[in-house]
Amino acid sequence: MFLGHVISDGGIFVDPKKVEAVTNWSRPTSVTEEVKSEWIEECDQSFREIKDRLTTALVLVIPEGSGGYEVYYDTSKAGLGCVLIQYGRVVAYGSRQLKVHEKNYPTHDVELAAVVFALKI
Repeated sequence: MFLGHVISDGGIFVDPKKVEAVTNWSRPTSVTEEVKSEWIEECDQSFREIKDRLTTALVLVIPEGSGGYEVYYDTSKAGLGCVLIQYGRVVAYGSRQLKVHEKNYPTHDVELAAVVFALKI
């Protein structure tokens, strides 16, 4: 156990105790008489899916050796992000907002900034 994560041979997982509160949420109810809502099956399915997505994290793997790495990155006018993959399994994610001066960069320079950021992970 380290910083709320379970670390094992299979990878790094979120500690189930840390997400128990979300898992145990009960369905919403009307707060007032003036605002009525009808809870239908689609609402229930959506609510379960939201809870599932909030409590399930992708498993990050611990890197093995020095081969099989791939880096994917993307940029926008607001930020950049990347993912480091080894043999098709996610090792790390990273993202950040662009710095003030980077917002003035031409596209190819922002793309290069994303590559540099990704390689520093």
